[in-house]
Amino acid sequence: MTQAHDHPAPPPPGGVLWSLTGDVRALLMLPAALVLQVAHPAVGAGVDEHSVFRTDPWGRAERSLRSLQLWVYGGDAAAEEGRRLRRLHRTIQGTDTRGRRYHALTPATYAWVHATGFPVYRYAARYLVRPMTGAQERALYAEWLQVGRVLGIRDRDMPQTIEEFWPYYQKALADEVEMTAVVRDLLATDVPLPPPARGPLPVRLALRALWPLLWPRLARARAFLAAGFLPPEARAAIGVDWSEAQERRLRRVARVVRAVVPVLPERLRYLPLAREARRAHASARRPGGADPDRTAEGAARPR
Repeated sequence: MTQAHDHPAPPPPGGVLWSLTGDVRALLMLPAALVLQVAHPAVGAGVDEHSVFRTDPWGRAERSLRSLQLWVYGGDAAAEEGRRLRRLHRTIQGTDTRGRRYHALTPATYAWVHATGFPVYRYAARYLVRPMTGAQERALYAEWLQVGRVLGIRDRDMPQTIEEFWPYYQKALADEVEMTAVVRDLLATDVPLPPPARGPLPVRLALRALWPLLWPRLARARAFLAAGFLPPEARAAIGVDWSEAQERRLRRVARVVRAVVPVLPERLRYLPLAREARRAHASARRPGGADPDRTAEGAARPR
């Protein structure tokens, strides 16, 4: 095995993912990506049987978000994070809803979890950032392939071009995805969410007191974003309803987000790992000089 395969580099600074993944708007895209992942029977069964997403959704979300940020901004830590995830998934196996044996690291299953990010990012960016050009879509896909390598997925298990990706994706939608139990829970608005278990004690006490009012709103927001940023063909394949009224509401929300986020300061616009990586990269490019906040803010930033 070559050095490149042993230690795959994360996507490059200044690329599409470098700008998009750490932007706070990416948080709005993640519920849809998760729904598309767990709509696969094997992935849904694995999460249903082995995950704590029902009992500790906030902790699981925090860990998943940190992992995702490391894939892009982690530098040398990116490949180690990929290896850690593979170690974590070694014991995850069972039987899916169709009676088939599954293992989390089966190449086709693991590759699907990775693959779902590309169509969701591409679709959601139309609303929250702007539609990508053909060149940007190709750059995004090339960078997403590099993320797959960071995760330890072999090139032969991932479509290597966009032209190869779309038939692979359509076949998975036609043959595999379904309304799994985990998808139903993620889209439910009447299943109580537990309050966050971490954070300063005063914050946790306040949240606990207000939780009966907060959790229904949070559940509705999660379901709305998850369904709204699913590409329409994925919604149809899974069986997720989406009305014209919901579409109008999503567009209104997106207009506000597009207007507000680009004018936020760096410290509010980017998540911590992304912000630190962008500052370090800006400082390395301009030693002895520019304000790293201002420099990073202008680097390959989506509007």
